[in-house]
Amino acid sequence: MQGTESQAGTPSDKRQQLVTTAFKLFYFQSVHGVGINQILQESAIAKKTLYHHFVSKDELVKAVVRYRDETFYQWLSERVNASPAGREGIRGLFRALDDWFNQRVPQLCEFRGCFFINVSAEFTEPSHPVHQLCALHKQRVASLIERQVSALGLPEAKTQYLVAAIGLLKEGAIVSAQLKGETQSALLALAVVEQLLDAATCAV
Repeated sequence: MQGTESQAGTPSDKRQQLVTTAFKLFYFQSVHGVGINQILQESAIAKKTLYHHFVSKDELVKAVVRYRDETFYQWLSERVNASPAGREGIRGLFRALDDWFNQRVPQLCEFRGCFFINVSAEFTEPSHPVHQLCALHKQRVASLIERQVSALGLPEAKTQYLVAAIGLLKEGAIVSAQLKGETQSALLALAVVEQLLDAATCAV
C-alpha cells in the first residue's frame, strides 16, 4: 500500500532507494511527468521518509542529477583512462558511447538519450539549480576531453578548437542515437574526429 514501507534498511539506504527509483522514473518518463506519489509507490517508501530526506521535489531532482552525474562520469572516465592519454583516450570515449547506445552498459540503464539534456530541457531557466547541475556535468565531461587533447601536445588554440569540436560531435552523436535511432552515431562521429586529429597533428 502507498505510504507503507518495510522497517528494513538504514536511513541512508532508504534515501538511496528513493534516488535510484526516481532516476529511473525521470529518465524513462520525464521529471515533470512523474509525481511524488508514483515515486513513493515504486520505491515502497513512506511519504514521511521522503520528506525527511528531501524537503521538496526539486531537492529530490537535484539529488538524482548528482547521482547520475557520479555514476555516468565514473563509468566514462574509467573507460577513457583505460587507454593511454591522447588519441587512444579520445577513441576510448567514443567507443564507450557506442557501447552505451547499443545497450552494452547495464549499469547505466537502457539508453534513452542524455539524462542531462532531457532534464535541462524541463528546467530551461539557466539560473535554476537543476539546470546548473546539468551544465556542470557537461563541464566535467568537457574537462575529461580536454585532458586527452592536451596530451597531444598541440598549441593552445588548436587544443581548444579540438576540445570544442569533439564535444559537439559527442553531443550530436548522443542526440542522433536518441532521436533517429542511429546506433552507429558514435563510430560515425569518431571517424570525423580522426580526420580532425590527422589534420591538426600533420600541421604541427
